[in-house]
Amino acid sequence: MSLVEHLDELRHRLIVCAAAFAVALALCFWQNHLLLEIANAPLPGDREPITFGVTEPFTVTLTVAAYGALLLALPVILYELYAFLLPALAPAERRMVLPLLLLVPALFIAGVLFAYFVVFPAAAQFLLNFNAHQFNIQVRARDYYSFFTTTMLAVGLVFQVPVGILAVTRLGIVTPRQLSSNRRYAYLACAVIAAALPGVDPVTMLIETVPLVVLYELSIVLARAFGTPAEARMSRPAAQE
Repeated sequence: MSLVEHLDELRHRLIVCAAAFAVALALCFWQNHLLLEIANAPLPGDREPITFGVTEPFTVTLTVAAYGALLLALPVILYELYAFLLPALAPAERRMVLPLLLLVPALFIAGVLFAYFVVFPAAAQFLLNFNAHQFNIQVRARDYYSFFTTTMLAVGLVFQVPVGILAVTRLGIVTPRQLSSNRRYAYLACAVIAAALPGVDPVTMLIETVPLVVLYELSIVLARAFGTPAEARMSRPAAQE
């Protein structure tokens, strides 16, 4: 295909992605009450977010609907990305890249679910009850939903650790043996990453550190199972001998 044909295909796929997002946004805005109830569920007690501005209820609702639409349209967007990139790869490269690309949405959804059912309820319970007798604690809608969506996205992205580690091992940058020998430094890095995630309390940090360590260990197991190209070349002559 020529450059013009590639650009035309890219334009077509971007239009499909935009159309999928628009349909998902219309659906999420139609069901915005359900989305807001899902987002409000982790709040402890009978708390409800409050608003201060005239336009804040509409803008906050639209923002939450947009995040929900992005999540709904994610399969279509990823499919269009895969369909655009994979034909440019050689068969060997496609066999290496395709499993990693399929792993991305699965790990992202797992991260979002973990954040919603484990991380965020613990963070909200701790933060909204800390020194509660010293403050008149109210939850502003804009700040709450921003913190909620940021936490979901951050944990979903952090769950991509196995994809990154598998990529560098398949490229031969590091080996599973090196990953195992540097385990202590990796655990420290997991703690630092957990501290940088939304949620400044120690309870949330501990809860976020545990899955990072588990994902790192899982990445080592997967790296050993799939191996690196360099190890494959080294083991092939030994097998022939």
